[in-house]
Order: sequence, then structure tokens, then C-alpha cells
Amino acid sequence: MRAARMYGYHQPLRLEEIDVPEIGPEDVLVKVGGAGMCRTDYQLIDGYFDRGLAMDYPITPGHEIAGWIDRVGSQVPAAAALSEGAQVVVFGPWGDGACRQCHEGNEQLCGHGTWAGFGRHGGYQEYLPVNYRYVITVPAAEGLTPATLAPLTDAGLTPYRGLQKLRDGGHLGPGRTLAVTGIGGLGSYGVQYARLLGGGATVVALGRSDDKLQSAARHGADHVVNVGGKTAAAVAAELENLTGRAELDAVLDCAGAEDSIKLAFELLAVEGAVASVGLIGNRIDIPLFPLVSREFTYYGSFWGNFNDLTEVLALAEAGRVTDTITEVRWEDVNDTLDAIGRGDVIGRAVIVYD
Repeated sequence: MRAARMYGYHQPLRLEEIDVPEIGPEDVLVKVGGAGMCRTDYQLIDGYFDRGLAMDYPITPGHEIAGWIDRVGSQVPAAAALSEGAQVVVFGPWGDGACRQCHEGNEQLCGHGTWAGFGRHGGYQEYLPVNYRYVITVPAAEGLTPATLAPLTDAGLTPYRGLQKLRDGGHLGPGRTLAVTGIGGLGSYGVQYARLLGGGATVVALGRSDDKLQSAARHGADHVVNVGGKTAAAVAAELENLTGRAELDAVLDCAGAEDSIKLAFELLAVEGAVASVGLIGNRIDIPLFPLVSREFTYYGSFWGNFNDLTEVLALAEAGRVTDTITEVRWEDVNDTLDAIGRGDVIGRAVIVYD
């Protein structure tokens, strides 16, 4: 099979032909039909995780995976209802099953688990073994193909969990203003969830690319603001002109850049909240007194759990969430990763195998 593998930081992936992996008795072998290309994949190669994850090369990136079941292990229970040929998506965080986070259902927070695409097997290869507990069947239908489904497992899942935290914290609803910052792979989904979960809040997209902001408007943003080169005061004035208010009640930050988070807090209303789901930067700098005296809330929100993903898939099946998908040939993976690093991709790039 074809595999694009990482042998070290700051090196192009090697495009290789390797053996199809064996599966264990509780695994299914997934034939990859679509592998979403995430900025995290670019960051993995660029060394972002060099202090947080032990690397055992070669690594096959790709944690956004959808395809079909090619083979079913001998001990996969019949109750799992998994059969050869079924269309599936892969839930990427694989927990140890023993810690408190796993027992709570938040395997993405497990400190001893593994992630698809951060080890031997990921979606940048044509087949991969997956424990049957981490695949979800999705009926084949118009608009529900591996290429459209794969990004939902991260780009579609991560902002959904962040919006849930803002909603459950009581920060959304009529008369509120909710901003989504960082209109890239995550942010385009984030705008759609803002409409679905915002409870009538006015939705504003903040970004630095007019093309991406136009995409946000198509996905349901009430207003868009290009914040490039603007001070917080200038953005606040533009918000007031558009919405009648110069402040934000809630922000879903899909960028994770120091500047975007700083701007979010500078625009935040009393008792406002920011949920961070992006990971472009490495640190943040928030003034303490406003955080305390204005009773701001700051949520860290990482990926999503299995049940979150089933909800996202249900929304996709109902036609409530969509994205702009650019199909990528396996041979072009390195060029596309470079484009992702530059921020040139609108929507989601997805590897498809011919």
C-alpha cells in the first residue's frame, strides 16, 4: 500500500510502498477513502509537539479518517454490527480505558492513550487497523462520502465541543454577540455551530482573509470583520457599527494565536467567555485584573469525545453542516502541507486514493 511517512522533524514526508498492516482479533482493517489534512499535521512535522510527545519513527500522520471496512477481526462482537464494505469514520483519540477521563467518556484527555496519526498508522496510508470501539458506521448517501466525512472527526468535532462549553456555561442566547475567530478548517465549522447552538445570538466572524470571511458569511455568519492590522479599538468600533454593541459576550477562538486570544479578551463584555480550540501559538498573555474584576471565563477545549462525534455526524446526515473540500492526490501531500502552513487552503484539504 502507499504511505506518506515522517522520519524526522523539518523533513518532507517520504512517499513509500509498504505492506498492508495485520490486524488484531478486536480490530477492523479500514480502507482509507478520505484523510483530512489538518494544520496539526503540518505542526507535527514542523516540531510543535517535540516536547510533548515521544516520537518513534517512522510516523504516519493523518488523524481525520473515513473509509470502508476491508476486514473484520475474529473477536469483534456481532453486537458491534460491523461488516465488510460498511462506510465508517474513525474516532481518533484511543484511550487506555482505565483512567478517570476514559471512564467519563473523554478519551481524548487520556494521559496514557494514543492518537491516530501520531504513531505507526494514520490516514496518510491506504489501510490502517483500528479497534472496533473507535469506528462509527455512516450510511452512504449524497454528500456523505469519505472525503466529506473525514474532516468531521477533528475540524468538525473540535469547535463543536468548544461551542458546547460556551452554551452550557450560559454565555449564549438572544441579545448576545458570539464571535468565531480564525476562519480556517475549524472556524468554518465553528460558524455553523454558532448558528445551531447559539440560541439566537448574533454571530460575527473575525479573520484576516477576505476570502475566508466570505466563506464564513456563506456558512451563516451575520457579520464579518477583517481584523488584519486593526487595533482592538478599531475592531470594537466596527462591531458597534454592525451590531449596536462594541463588546462580545462569547468567543470561540479557532486560531490559538497569541494575538487572536488577546484581541478576544480585549473585546469581551463583563461575564464574557472565551473557548480556545486552536493551537497555532504556544502561549498566551492575558491581563489579570480584567480577568478577575470583570469575571471572565476562559475554557480550554481539546478535540471531542466519542459521543460528541456521533452528534456531529447526525448533524451532517441531516444536512446541517457542510464544508468546502479540496481533494488532494497522495502524490501531492507535501505541497499541500506547505500550502496549509502558509494558510492558503480554504476549507479542508482531503487526501483521496484513486
